[in-house]
Amino acid sequence: MTQAAAQEVTFQLNGQPVSVPSESGQSLLDLLRNTLQLKGTRMGCGQGQCGACRVLLDGHAVAACETPLWAIEGKTVTTVEGLGQRSAPHALQTAFIEEQAMQCGFCTSGILMSAAALLQQQHQPTRAQIVQAIDGHLCRCGAHNRVVRAIEKAAAKMAEP
Repeated sequence: MTQAAAQEVTFQLNGQPVSVPSESGQSLLDLLRNTLQLKGTRMGCGQGQCGACRVLLDGHAVAACETPLWAIEGKTVTTVEGLGQRSAPHALQTAFIEEQAMQCGFCTSGILMSAAALLQQQHQPTRAQIVQAIDGHLCRCGAHNRVVRAIEKAAAKMAEP
């Protein structure tokens, strides 16, 4: 009895083409953290309710823990590692540092990704839109007001010519 060849999943990850074997039942989060060693995306509740594992899938924030590998075929995935670089951080990353919008940092990568999705869709979001965009993120540190200020600051910086 011969074993069937594993199917490949091909997609763009942080601007680079990737092709990996598709393991039955493996989530995008498993692939990112355990196979590709991208540890910025966090495992929180494992049920898509805490926001710690948010990544961008074709520009939309999704819970990586609930995203099966077949759903990323041919799509673009961006993790917090692909948002910016140490030498050229994204405006959100700079604003989060300036506003001290994180404490323990566990939820921060997910919040950054939801904020990035919002700013891609709405260049000058209202405070209510920002609050709605990060509403699904659980943060025990209580940095919510600083997070909102950081997103407002990043939006203003990105709107500058």
